[in-house]
Amino acid sequence: MKEKSVDIVDDGFRERQLPLEKEYQRVSISGEEKCGVPFTDLVDAAKCVVKALFIREKYINRSMQNFCKTTAQALQELGMKPLDLRVYEDIPETPVDTHPYDNQDPKNMPADTGYGCKMVDGVVHVYTKKTNIDKSTELDLPYPDLKEYIADMNVMMALIINGPVKSFCYRRLQYLSSKFQMHILLNEMKELAAQKKVPHRDFYNIRKVDTHIHASSCMNQKHLLRFIKRAMKKYPEEIVHIEHGRGQTLKQVFESMNLTAFDLSVDTLDMHADRNTFHRFDKFNAKYNPIGESILREIFIKTDNHIEGKYFAHIIKEVMYDLEESKYQNSELRLSVYGRSRDEWDKLAQWAVKHRVYSDNVRWLVQVPRLFDVYHTKKQLANFQEMLENIFIPLFEVTINPRSHPELHLFLEHVVGFDSVDDESKPENHIFNLDSPLPANWTEEDNPPYSYYLYYTYANMTVLNHLRRRRGFRTFVLRPHCGEAGPIHHLVSGFMLSENISHGLLLRKAPVLQYLYYLAQIGIAMSPLSNNSLFLSYHRNPLPEYLSRGLIVSLSTDDPLQFHFTKEPLMEEYSIATQVWKLSSCDMCELARNSVLMSGFSHKAKSYWLGPSYAKEGPLSNDIRRTNVPDIRVAYRSETLSEELQLITHAVHAWCSAWFQIIYLPNCTHRIVLP
Repeated sequence: MKEKSVDIVDDGFRERQLPLEKEYQRVSISGEEKCGVPFTDLVDAAKCVVKALFIREKYINRSMQNFCKTTAQALQELGMKPLDLRVYEDIPETPVDTHPYDNQDPKNMPADTGYGCKMVDGVVHVYTKKTNIDKSTELDLPYPDLKEYIADMNVMMALIINGPVKSFCYRRLQYLSSKFQMHILLNEMKELAAQKKVPHRDFYNIRKVDTHIHASSCMNQKHLLRFIKRAMKKYPEEIVHIEHGRGQTLKQVFESMNLTAFDLSVDTLDMHADRNTFHRFDKFNAKYNPIGESILREIFIKTDNHIEGKYFAHIIKEVMYDLEESKYQNSELRLSVYGRSRDEWDKLAQWAVKHRVYSDNVRWLVQVPRLFDVYHTKKQLANFQEMLENIFIPLFEVTINPRSHPELHLFLEHVVGFDSVDDESKPENHIFNLDSPLPANWTEEDNPPYSYYLYYTYANMTVLNHLRRRRGFRTFVLRPHCGEAGPIHHLVSGFMLSENISHGLLLRKAPVLQYLYYLAQIGIAMSPLSNNSLFLSYHRNPLPEYLSRGLIVSLSTDDPLQFHFTKEPLMEEYSIATQVWKLSSCDMCELARNSVLMSGFSHKAKSYWLGPSYAKEGPLSNDIRRTNVPDIRVAYRSETLSEELQLITHAVHAWCSAWFQIIYLPNCTHRIVLP
């Protein structure tokens, strides 16, 4: 077996030479026609696929999110202008001897830029002067406008229902599945042998990230039960709730329910999802209420309550301590901002800073529930633009002048992105098109459609990212719940606008989109145990199918409070998946590596966890001593993706030579026009 050595350099010193395993049994196809369809069908399908990839590239690069390098280079070969790929940046780390929330003195924060901002047609615009807000002083912070987005959506919707394209993509997905099975038959023993050669490292001590988990349910039932009992004994006389203008102590709250600490049990809490929650999202949401009482949910798992989220902070810190103790497990916890009032961000940041809720093993995502219809019915919001202003204006204010919201400035240093959450199976009464009301005019009782929410979240995040990049601050990504249920256009919006998505179950019914998600290497955080209780039984979950085809999937827990029993819910998720689907050690390590790549942890952390060359392509990106993933598996994934992209791009090249029109742009670059 031939071995090629490469030198790995990390933190300024040269490590021992790492043998690069590239020789393994490959499956090759002879002949010129390698896809099993007529050339004309191949060309038609390839044009559509390339057009879709270019649409995604445009939106992802504009919002400063990560676009797959291998796919980008394949697109670049089609005569496109050079792609503006995001450069990985080292974010300054907090010194070890200080807590990241210690430096709250506004004098030590970046100065005010003097900019002004206001929302116009649902998107925040930034101006160089607060006193002169007009077109002449507007900063150039580009984002795709509404007409462009709707036009691209229409192109994508037409593309995914095209019969020949569906047939082509289905055949390619079947080929990828079969090719992986052949790869396993030929190379499984070599992969296992490569893992056994690595000293110290195994599945238990490689880094894993729970890429989809909600903070309000990140503890298991037993943990919450023990905490409630401790609180009842330790703080019985603490006023925790105001009822009709009178304060209620914790003891009085439980006395009103005729309960004592001795009476409480996991069964009494009744927070675990059961067979009655299947396809009943309303019953699942009710499970967040301990003992079925919303007042206990407010007291124990909310950040904004009479005790300023004290109990919830304690529970989260205990979960963080467990993660730190395990060392190799990390989480990206979701916290909610609802958009009902302008001060929600400040209250959330003050909760985190006051209670020092921070861990090196945790990063935050902020989820925005799609509940405008509920708030509008309750007269809390006049129109949809008011909701958008409540969500985004504070973020622009703190970016323009960090001293105006000092706690929020500190908190945002540990926020990696935005999530959009709610029951996707709710019927949507509107189709998002040019006739849809602008946010300021959306005063109807009906909720805006999913794609409407996602576009305005994306557009505001894009402008905010440009402004924050100018100031040298951390930028954000969009990682919504998408494709768990509901119509297929949710996945189209996710493909266009999101860096990663959560769930993605409905890709199993959409071969064109599944193939596009593969080619674009879009991360999918999957939660089989959650899906098993809500939308799809475990044995029908497509995760093993996605993994075999090469989609970037990871395992996540979603809601340990509702779905898991052990102190390590992420390991429980891996354990059950391995037993049910007979995953190999290499499969589990690949899932763990995917979870780190998908996560929002810093470049420095990923370099330490995966190896300093992790951002490169192919086996050069892998360090088996850190990931426990054999170079053979990484090489197979990289070569297979490159072959698929070559099949597509070569077909377009062949057609291009005879039929493409080349339009020369004013800056002397040229762009291929796909009819």
